[in-house]
Formats: sequence, C-alpha cells, structure tokens
Amino acid sequence: MNYQLGTEPMIKLFNQLIGRLRLSKTKSLLFAFLLVGALVTLRSAPVQAAGSSTHDRDGQLGDTFSILLSGPYKPVAQGHGPDLGLTTVDLSDGSFSRTRIFAVSGLPEEVIGHGNGHTKKPIGNFYVQFVGSSAAYDLPGGSISMVFTGSNAQNVPDGQGGTYVVGTFELDIPEATGIYQSFVGGHNKMVDILHLLADGSAVEHCICIISRPVV
Repeated sequence: MNYQLGTEPMIKLFNQLIGRLRLSKTKSLLFAFLLVGALVTLRSAPVQAAGSSTHDRDGQLGDTFSILLSGPYKPVAQGHGPDLGLTTVDLSDGSFSRTRIFAVSGLPEEVIGHGNGHTKKPIGNFYVQFVGSSAAYDLPGGSISMVFTGSNAQNVPDGQGGTYVVGTFELDIPEATGIYQSFVGGHNKMVDILHLLADGSAVEHCICIISRPVV
C-alpha cells in the first residue's frame, strides 16, 4: 500500500535544502518558491509509509529510503571513474558527472555512521549522464545503477542566462550490490531542482525516494 509523506518530514527536507543555499537574496526567494513547488510534488508522490515499513525491526535497511543530492556537479575524467562493482554502467567512459549524497531517512545509522537527516557530511557520490540515461549511486554498504524512464519537469529561467529544471524524474533499478541487492527491479522517484548556470556548470538539489520492487 502507498502512503504520503507526513508534514514533519516535509519540514525537515525543506529546512535541509534551504540550509544548503548559497544564493543572493533575490535568488533565494526564487529558489524558495521553487522548493515549495517541488516539495508539494514530493508530498503528493506515492511512497511507502514511514516507521516500520522504512526500517525493519532489527534496524536493517527497510523497503524505502530517501537521500539528498546536493552541490555542484564535477565531470568525471575519462579513465578516472571508480569501480563500484556494477556492470551496467562504465563510470570511466567520460560521460558522467558527480555530485554529493547526503542522508535524509531510511538508512540505518550503523550503516551511514551519522544520524539520518542530522549531518552536513556527505555519505557518498551520485553519478549521472547529462547526455544519456544512466545513473549510479555510491552509498555506504554498496552501490546502485539506475536508468531514467520518464520525467515531468519544466524549465524556469533564473534571470541570469541559466535555467532551473524543476519537477520529478522516474528511474528503474537494473543492478545493485551489497545491502542494496534486494532493490533490483525497484524504483526511484526524484523530486528535483537542477540549476543549469549560464557558464555551463550545474548545481543539484534533489530528493531521491528509492524503493524495493512491489510484490
């Protein structure tokens, strides 16, 4: 059965994203407006209920977890990508860019080594093709490869020659390693605010809701 995120987690996610902004006052107001729209979308997105369905009773990884992608993207030079034990992506082919992953909810604290949603330290790296359809997550305890399958996003000019890409993206999970192997065949809903700057660089602010296959 699917449920909606409650009000308290929404506020926490909003505060986390706002806390990471490094923008001028005008940009901050625009970005806050976009955040509200994206988080309303997140609230209406079908995800599994928090609590017992998010964590198993023994504290292990549950059926759904959420993470935050935040920060500037950096290109991964050809031949210098990490080997995450995945066969469906080649992170050294020169087509990927990397940004940081932060914990939000659903990951056991003994796995990430930090309190969920209460740390400013990244827990891993996210890799994506801006020209292509593949992505990969390097997380504590394993890795996950994903394929983009659909989107519902719009472009919003930032007033300085750049663009905010605001909306949701759907991804399927063809491969995973370590503690995430049971997520193969599962799904990821991204609630995204991607800032494409006029100089060609990109800055990410994205919540990922990653779930096991529905049985």
